[in-house]
Amino acid sequence: MESPRWHTCRSAAEVRERAAAWIAEAAQRAVEARGVFRIVLAGGETPRGVYRALRGLDIDWNAWRIWFGDERCLAADDPLRNSRMAGEALLDHVPVPPCQVHAMHAELGATRAAAAYCATLTGEPEFDLVLLGLGEDGHTASLFPGGEWGEAPDAPDVLAVRDAPKPPAERVSLGARRLGRTRCALFLVAGASKRAAVAAWRSGARLPAAAVRPPAGVDVLLENICIEG
Repeated sequence: MESPRWHTCRSAAEVRERAAAWIAEAAQRAVEARGVFRIVLAGGETPRGVYRALRGLDIDWNAWRIWFGDERCLAADDPLRNSRMAGEALLDHVPVPPCQVHAMHAELGATRAAAAYCATLTGEPEFDLVLLGLGEDGHTASLFPGGEWGEAPDAPDVLAVRDAPKPPAERVSLGARRLGRTRCALFLVAGASKRAAVAAWRSGARLPAAAVRPPAGVDVLLENICIEG
């Protein structure tokens, strides 16, 4: 498997700007080739800015099919839900048909929500783009060091996470194998606090982020400060 492709940016704002353009271009290519764009959204502050930037671009929103990489097991309207953030930053402002937005019903609890999302993904082909972040500990989505990552060939597409080291402990997450079934995996990394995780990843450490291995490899848009000592 080839190494990640690292694309450095001068600032977090440039990470967001380049990510928005990257997504828009991927969407256009997918729609021209297959008539549909399948994307997995991420939570976090950097993706929030990307979603806001996407609102101003010329995009065929009707062709989008949207999934989520992970979700916290909180009430559906809790402000910490990734689906709520994506709605406030993007989906409430663009004409994606609601039936094409596949939220995780994590309010049901990790076990039931994971099973339900597995059913939602049944028969779905590979994604066109999976958007991911990188935690200070090397986690991505809700795949944490020391936990289950869903790498095995027979691993379920969706994992019930019950012991996340950050609250809430219960979450739902796509597994690394399913996240890797994509034409493009794009990681967004900003902030000096991510420097150690980036260094570990670049040195070949076994991290959840490194377990996402699509056939075409992964691309990482990162702020310069993440690799400058």
